[in-house]
Amino acid sequence: MAEPREWHCEDPKQQLVWAAATREALEVIEGKWKIVIICQLFGAKGPLRFSELERRVEGVNQKMLIQQLKQLEQDGIVSREVYPQVPPRVEYALTEMGKGLGPSMAELIDWAFKRREVLKHLAEMP
Repeated sequence: MAEPREWHCEDPKQQLVWAAATREALEVIEGKWKIVIICQLFGAKGPLRFSELERRVEGVNQKMLIQQLKQLEQDGIVSREVYPQVPPRVEYALTEMGKGLGPSMAELIDWAFKRREVLKHLAEMP
């Protein structure tokens, strides 16, 4: 999926293209709850019902969870399936596009842990 990059590219236009693509990707997952939702869906063994997501995403209110799920669905990250029964059953899962975030998120997690260690080390310095 990832194309090799020559990060020392001398072409400022190409650097702007990369910056725009990165900004676009981050806008899709920005927000307090989207990453939490995505991580919960990654960790699930299958689709999750709305009520299960609500339990797993601690601190989110129902309105915000619905809003964030709608945005993730519009951006092609999450799929929503409604089953015609009483009471209605709605399940959410990652799409193939959503699953494609896995390697990038793993790299971000590793970077975040490394950053924490560096900041901790810097704070301990006299």
